[in-house]
Amino acid sequence: MDVAALSFANVSKVYEGAGSTERYALRNVTFEVDSGQTVAVVGRSGSGKSTLLHLAAGIDVPTRGLVALRGTSLEGLSENGRTRLRRDEVGFIFQLFHLLPHLSVGDNVALPDLIAGVREQVYSARVAALLERVDLLGRVNDPVAELSGGEMQRVAICRALLRRPRLLLADEPTGSLDDDNGGVVMDLMLRMVAEEAATLVYATHSRELAALADRTLHLHSGILETAPAVAG
Repeated sequence: MDVAALSFANVSKVYEGAGSTERYALRNVTFEVDSGQTVAVVGRSGSGKSTLLHLAAGIDVPTRGLVALRGTSLEGLSENGRTRLRRDEVGFIFQLFHLLPHLSVGDNVALPDLIAGVREQVYSARVAALLERVDLLGRVNDPVAELSGGEMQRVAICRALLRRPRLLLADEPTGSLDDDNGGVVMDLMLRMVAEEAATLVYATHSRELAALADRTLHLHSGILETAPAVAG
């Protein structure tokens, strides 16, 4: 059997509260995601969805339990090691886009390669191809601040896919958009993930958007209530 694209084994994330109290953001969460699957994580605000995605990306580390990407446990990696793994294996899409307003559309998409020191001759064709797929190639040299919210999220999707990550994580990717733009962005993201043969895990409070995934995980107060069996 293929190694899971993402696995959590009895993962808890605990924050210290006032005095000696503890607050569980996640409690004993266990699940696996197969390569190529699309998985929605559903829950109310504060249920632990963002924490789960941050742990999956190695942005944060669990208090207890193990997180692994394609069989590589994040536990034994240094912060630099997690950064390299995230750079090479993971793409992340944020609700509020996290674009740099002083850069052009093209430079925002190219940012991961710019940070990695990749030459423009290497990444320019990939940037153009991604922007063409989201109908923004004509805006490549425009300041990203001139775009609409839906257009900004399309740029963010291109940036997340630039380095062909095996795993794409999206935290409420349509949460800042109206229904029409949200639907367009969601359709684009799902189509592009399928074309890239990537694995997608996305957090959403919308059961309608969750229904588009292959599987749905339900979080309530940090506890995974439903973890359907992994498809064979």
